[in-house]
Amino acid sequence: MKVKMILPALTEATSPFWRPIKYALFPPLGLATLAGYLNADDEIELQDEHVENLCLDDEPDLVVIQVYITSAYRAYALADHYRRRGAHVALGGLHVTSLPAEAAQHADTIFLGPGEDIWPQFLADLRAGHPGQRYESKVRTLIDLPPVRRDLIKGRLYLVPNSIVVSRGCPHACDFCYKEAFFTGGKSFYTQTVDAALTEIDRLPGRHLYFLDDHLFGHPPFAAALFEGMNGMNRLWQAAATVKSILTPGLLEKAVQSGLRSLFVGFETLSPHNLRAQHKYQNLNRDYNAAIRRLHDLGVMVNASFVFGMDDDDETVFDQTVEWAIRQGIETATFHILTPYPGTVLQQRLADQGRITSHNWDLYDTRHVVFQPARLAPEVLEAGYWRAYREFYRWGSIFTSAAAHARSIDQLRHIAYAGGWKKFEPLWDAVIRAKRVSQTLPLLESILAGFGKRDTQRRAEARRATVPEA
Repeated sequence: MKVKMILPALTEATSPFWRPIKYALFPPLGLATLAGYLNADDEIELQDEHVENLCLDDEPDLVVIQVYITSAYRAYALADHYRRRGAHVALGGLHVTSLPAEAAQHADTIFLGPGEDIWPQFLADLRAGHPGQRYESKVRTLIDLPPVRRDLIKGRLYLVPNSIVVSRGCPHACDFCYKEAFFTGGKSFYTQTVDAALTEIDRLPGRHLYFLDDHLFGHPPFAAALFEGMNGMNRLWQAAATVKSILTPGLLEKAVQSGLRSLFVGFETLSPHNLRAQHKYQNLNRDYNAAIRRLHDLGVMVNASFVFGMDDDDETVFDQTVEWAIRQGIETATFHILTPYPGTVLQQRLADQGRITSHNWDLYDTRHVVFQPARLAPEVLEAGYWRAYREFYRWGSIFTSAAAHARSIDQLRHIAYAGGWKKFEPLWDAVIRAKRVSQTLPLLESILAGFGKRDTQRRAEARRATVPEA
């Protein structure tokens, strides 16, 4: 069977106003994971439109397309194209799960929820000649997951080819979170076995890893065993975790010892009212300042996430948030406009209140306002979002934020990482066009390795201080 798997480009990834490096970071692991279930004699092509042009004059038997909300229209166009050419077209992903009736108009088969249980059943049905129109995930497990087909990934096109996922979902349920809708009907958080995760890590070359899990620390016993198993692997890695997990004693130290050097943290808002309204209780009554100090003291960089437009936000929220982030010495930040994704509690609440103003999925990119904010005009919210990015990543802000670190070497690394990420877009464009993104990985590894030295030195000094003099 000839199979084509496609990750269509998100609308914003093709915009002339958005730098492409963000979309050349990670390969499409979801599709590569599903490819592991195919037969050895199947002819498989995996294409990621973010990093390569699609070939559309081929004639595959099966076309599988992963659909996100801002790639929906492009995904539907591709699906219609291949159906006209006689292929069996299957659609899955977050957007398909949220709006199955919409997606079904463009597919022969749709998948709702994770694919580990329903994809093998579909393949069996397809080979038997009677594929279903709709498969809905009910059994949530990563036991006996086949190895990811990394041989199908064009690693040279990505800055972080060694991305990995060892769990699914998140133990928390925030109102605005798109992925919560994806896991409706079954468990919303589950993990691989530790041995399986370590085996997959051991398959990856080099030192650097990026865990794409929504919350790698979400099941502490699993995370602790994973980190202990990674000791001695000489890895440098990045991941995502919550403020609560950062402040919990013990687990973060194990992560750092195994190679953690950078952590994505969803602070989202400085307002307790907003946290309560969005049911983000894992952040409520937590000391953000202490969490950042704890990470920096252990030699871990912070990539902070913030969301603007919640009901307690007014025109002061942008400057307050940026100024706070700079004072804390946060290395990088991502800002978002609150977006009511289909299937979320937030979307239902705003719809009931008559506050949703657009259903143009191209605008659901967290950079456009698609609802009526409570205390902000839509144009003020959009302008404030863009101003936050400009102000946080001004050279003056980068230098000021770097000065929050006590050691000069930490200040230099902060400047190198933040500046390199945001201030050299033309250089990144040239590297991407030359298809040499992966060749910049050693630079990333050297910066991350330097951050970890701080904690190693601190622990060594502490041990020396406890050794009695002869």
